[in-house]
Amino acid sequence: MAKTKRTEEEASPGKREWELRLYIAGETPRSVTAFDNLKKICEEHLKGRYDLEVIDIYQQPVLAKGEQIIAAPTLVKKLPPPLRKFIGNMADVERILVGLDLKPKEKVKSED
Repeated sequence: MAKTKRTEEEASPGKREWELRLYIAGETPRSVTAFDNLKKICEEHLKGRYDLEVIDIYQQPVLAKGEQIIAAPTLVKKLPPPLRKFIGNMADVERILVGLDLKPKEKVKSED
């Protein structure tokens, strides 16, 4: 898994930039699944508007410590604010979209 970065040609003026970091623990099946799921979400919902950096906590433990990463895989949404963290294989697309503010949280209907 290499660092993935959007190119300047893909950037659209006036659109929000998304800065995402995916912390993984080696190239385990769980890490690969998290990356694949996240890449699919980004390409479907943020195409041309995101930077995704993949950081292996075994190779760069200082970065993980600085972000207070306690489990892997962990996704950190740095920009746009607010900062958010997601732990797991990123398979719950609905949860990720709501957490990234790409989809509104559905209100629970109250019973009368």
